[in-house]
Amino acid sequence: MNYADLRRYIRATWRDTRVLLRQFRVSLVAFVLLLGGGSTALHAYYAHPETGTGLGWAESLHAVFKLIFLETILPLPQAPGLQLLFFLIPLVGLSVVADGVLRFGVALFNRREHKEAWQVAIASTYSNHIVVCGLGRIGYRVAKELTRRGEQVIGIESNEEDPFLDELEQMDVTVLLGDARQEEMLEKACVGKASAIVACTADDLANLAIALEAREFNPDIKVVLRMFDADLASRVQKGFQIHTAFSTTALAAPSFAAAATRAPIDHSFYVDETQEMMVAMTTVEPSSALEGCGIPEIEGQLDLSVILHRRQDALDRAPPPSLTLQAGDRLVVLASVDALARLGEMCSRVRMPSGKSGESRDRGSRLTGLLSSILRRD
Repeated sequence: MNYADLRRYIRATWRDTRVLLRQFRVSLVAFVLLLGGGSTALHAYYAHPETGTGLGWAESLHAVFKLIFLETILPLPQAPGLQLLFFLIPLVGLSVVADGVLRFGVALFNRREHKEAWQVAIASTYSNHIVVCGLGRIGYRVAKELTRRGEQVIGIESNEEDPFLDELEQMDVTVLLGDARQEEMLEKACVGKASAIVACTADDLANLAIALEAREFNPDIKVVLRMFDADLASRVQKGFQIHTAFSTTALAAPSFAAAATRAPIDHSFYVDETQEMMVAMTTVEPSSALEGCGIPEIEGQLDLSVILHRRQDALDRAPPPSLTLQAGDRLVVLASVDALARLGEMCSRVRMPSGKSGESRDRGSRLTGLLSSILRRD
């Protein structure tokens, strides 16, 4: 646990303790009054029946503690008032005070018994964090990725049976259970101190309501919306000045289209909603047309960008122009669908041995090349 985590834990513990003190204040006040009043009465009026000696403050306090739990270290006094006190202290202690004090102790030292209150206490210590509303498949992946990047994340989920809650808890993501559209939930998530909020529930209108409510708390917060309707996403982004409104349909469309070509593409997206781009990985096969080529040659012929090169354990995120490809090398490229098709054709051609025609022999059709040569996943 680093210093920041330790500091957050101490602050959360103190806040949680204050919440518990407020929750059990009646029992705790009664307990203090019983101890103070009983100790004062014994110190002032009690005299030992045999010796006639009185009690000090420590002895009086100890005797009251014993009486609360039906034990006594003192003989029954002769004075009727003190005798009544000896009977009243156990009755009041067990029926009113002891129950509340014991429950307070259990709640204080066993945080799991009041998990939700503890999560709220942890959340209150965050600032410049990101709130993710809706922890379904999309929200779970968003929270996981943000955590992997070192961001502080608070999640809000209305479904207590969400299958991802346990895994998020293991990742130390603070999860609050409730409706993110409610002002109270956003306040618990400290939206006023958050840097961004991601509304990714399955309901477009709920996501919009969350975004607008978050703006009430924090006008400067960055808002990211998940919306199924592409046209609505565009209108919301412009009309409500939302920083980013993503249409899941538009985001998924290139991936589905790419999958239909049977090309195992890692990522796909649109540039300005018109140009579709792909991120793909390919392996240089022995004797293929890629072997022996330079990076500028591939980029110039195929109209793509090589953004990563891997050879055995060496990883180069900016391959130099002088690099010559060898069998077994892996490339990550940024390209259009057409460029990937040309890359597949190049992968499927075999470099002819010396002394033979310089023309390449086609080993299969264009579709076969795409199936067999583009993108070899780890």
